[in-house]
Amino acid sequence: MNIYFRLVQNTFRECVREPVFFLLLLIGVCMIGILPTFTMYVFREQVKLVVDSAMAITLVLGLVTATLCSSHTITREMRNGTVLLLLSKPVTRWSFILAKLTGLMAALTMFTLLLGSAGFTAIMIAKDQFRIDLPVMSAYFILLALCCAAAGVYNYLKGVCFTSYAAVFMTIAVPLFSIAVFIIRGTPDDEGFVPPMQYIAAILLLFPAVWIMGAIAAALATRVGIVTNLTICSLLFLLGLISKFISKNWTQSSAPDALFSWLPVETAESVASVFKTICGGIARLFLPDWQYFWMADALASHTQVPLSYIVWSFIYCTLYAGAWSVLAVALFHDREVAKDAIN
Repeated sequence: MNIYFRLVQNTFRECVREPVFFLLLLIGVCMIGILPTFTMYVFREQVKLVVDSAMAITLVLGLVTATLCSSHTITREMRNGTVLLLLSKPVTRWSFILAKLTGLMAALTMFTLLLGSAGFTAIMIAKDQFRIDLPVMSAYFILLALCCAAAGVYNYLKGVCFTSYAAVFMTIAVPLFSIAVFIIRGTPDDEGFVPPMQYIAAILLLFPAVWIMGAIAAALATRVGIVTNLTICSLLFLLGLISKFISKNWTQSSAPDALFSWLPVETAESVASVFKTICGGIARLFLPDWQYFWMADALASHTQVPLSYIVWSFIYCTLYAGAWSVLAVALFHDREVAKDAIN
């Protein structure tokens, strides 16, 4: 068990040390930070614009981060021979891949937490329909610069990794800054403002969505390269957005009926109906429904997300991500890692 936690810790460090992880993190917080500047082009919809855009940025960048980090921590280690060194020690294949997956989930959790906190700060900046809070916006970007400067100084004095410390500093500073801004500025009178508890409930549902992306990317990283991994994950993401539509159209379509036209009419109809139901269920099983985790519409209508819905969403994430984790273990169990290391 001690070896497992060490592998998790090392995987987490590898993820946050990657320059691409810090780059995507910095791009995300900066994009979310400038969202309030676009609220001058809408009327009484400034908060909705910021919320929708911030959540979309978090999901899309979460997909890219999950794919790149899983490829760096799994695919690259199989190619440079690190896996052979680890497996020569008392480390089983299943514990190795599960530790990699757990460390990746921890890095994605930090990623989502930081971008979610940045989104709430952007809401506080854009809370007024006629102006943006320039002092808070300036303080936000100054805080990001100070975090990077502190990491640079620490890197110069201690020789530590700049990207990992900058990411950690921002993850600590930005949530505290958003809380301080809310306490100091208070709740605005604008009716479009999203209450903090409603926003927290919506952001909580982004965590399982990003975790599912990480589980899919980790399973694919055991067999394919980074480009193929990113392509498949992007396709699953796009198809998952319309998974209900695909399943509904398939079950109502008449095209599969032609497969059973050679049977008697009554038998063909019943067999085709069962066939379409099974195929529709398989499609829903393999395509994650991202709409379960998208609560931007609920925030726009000021609807409080029930606690039971959040619990069931996390159960859905556990089952779905667990299935992909089992698949990752199965794919890696018979994987020939020595060939990759030699090449």
